[in-house]
Amino acid sequence: MNKICKYLIFASLLILPLGCSNEDLTDLNINPTQANEVDWRFMLTTAQVQAAENRYSNGRVHLNLAAGLIQQMATHEIGGERGSGDKYMYHLDSFNALWDRYPTLVLKTSAEIIRQTGPEGASPNSINLHHVAQVLRVLPIHILTDMHGNIPYTELNRGIEGIFFPVYDDQEFIYNDMLMKLQTAANTIGTGTDEVGGADVIYGGDLDKWKKFANSLMLRLAMRISNVDPATAQQYVQSAIAGGVFESNDDMAWIQMAEGPSIWFNQNGISRVMNPSDWGAQNMMSKTMIDWLQAHNDPRIEIWSARGLWEGPWDTDPANQVGMPNGHDIEMLEACCTGGQPFDREGQFSRLNPELLRNDAPFIFQTYAEVEFLLAEAALKGWHTGDATTHYNNGVKASMQQWDIFNPTKSISDAEVNAYLAANPWDGSEEMLGEQYWAANFMQWYEAYSNWRRTGFPVLTPVDYIGNYSQGQIFRRIEYSTVEIANNESNVMGGGTSPDLVMTRVWWDVN
Repeated sequence: MNKICKYLIFASLLILPLGCSNEDLTDLNINPTQANEVDWRFMLTTAQVQAAENRYSNGRVHLNLAAGLIQQMATHEIGGERGSGDKYMYHLDSFNALWDRYPTLVLKTSAEIIRQTGPEGASPNSINLHHVAQVLRVLPIHILTDMHGNIPYTELNRGIEGIFFPVYDDQEFIYNDMLMKLQTAANTIGTGTDEVGGADVIYGGDLDKWKKFANSLMLRLAMRISNVDPATAQQYVQSAIAGGVFESNDDMAWIQMAEGPSIWFNQNGISRVMNPSDWGAQNMMSKTMIDWLQAHNDPRIEIWSARGLWEGPWDTDPANQVGMPNGHDIEMLEACCTGGQPFDREGQFSRLNPELLRNDAPFIFQTYAEVEFLLAEAALKGWHTGDATTHYNNGVKASMQQWDIFNPTKSISDAEVNAYLAANPWDGSEEMLGEQYWAANFMQWYEAYSNWRRTGFPVLTPVDYIGNYSQGQIFRRIEYSTVEIANNESNVMGGGTSPDLVMTRVWWDVN
């Protein structure tokens, strides 16, 4: 056996190439048919589409929790995730959904771009890309912390460093760090030599618009903490205004989704959830929303709502729209709202207009209208020298006219806006401002829900459906994922929002 081994060793020496350098041997490991360097801009496209979410979390949390809790959508359904926000019911998948998707998909991609374009990364000179990714990462992070409270932040997405059980950071720290990162991004984007280019499917590589987006998002987050830390809030509000926020609907941040190829990735998640051929969510326009629109003779009602089957034809006459009351099952609806007829969801109640729910429909991250309402509030607080009424009117107009991106034929004219403002003049109150902010965030239900918790407006009447999870009170947050508790229990229990209940308020919720 020893002699055989010697022959094998000798033979192997004979077939080794003579005179080869280490570089030659290394080159043998390079696949000539594959890219050997990563262009991190391509990951930016993925991160942007992921930030729009897919049907999994859009259905379970965005629609069925946030939209129901904020009483813009309603459903007759009781069990499962479909009635969780409408009737304040506990549903495991709805409470787990954000944690199931955000850290492992949305946040992981942006974290890798930031890592690789940072000082220790592979492309440290991609300064603009680095800070664009920082802005993009704040979007899902702030939703995650707004919905749960304390979350892993400093140690999140650091598995490559061996951190598999991240600690939980206080929301106060998270907010201060997000604001600092947005301020740095707003001041730094455009100073690098790198171009983001066509990989940016939000702004097409327009860095000036990214600076405005960074400042506008900073304005949102600064106002979020205005009740709990007004000094810090004022500092960042004024920094955002000085740096330049959105100035028209052309600046607002949104992404055009696509028909394919993937229903999970390219197509609009809200649209897929509402489509009867897919998730088939049976959520209808709420009575609270329809009644408010009709009471104000609001022209947005024709854009947002419709009567009829999914496939049409649709009746968009404002007078014919009927909202479904929140917290009702079929028996209750037949007793109150169907005129003695058997329950007929599509025949008796208004749905979200299917014209807004194409598979390739836009997904909006932040609007110019929201910015104007926040500027009006900042002026009321004395943090901004602009005229509050002008900002309020600008916000109403912007919200009414932003829907052109869904359907250019559904535009609301300047004359219609002016007539609305004349008939519904702002009385200077925070309540009226809060109601318009609530309406302007239609289909941006996370933001509508968070701002309602901050301001208390609009004044909503909670429902008290039998067996509900919160004793007839609108949730103030959602509980942590059971999977995260099982896998990272010591950190959840040691640093998470406590007690882990739906009525426990997050740090900034002190109204």
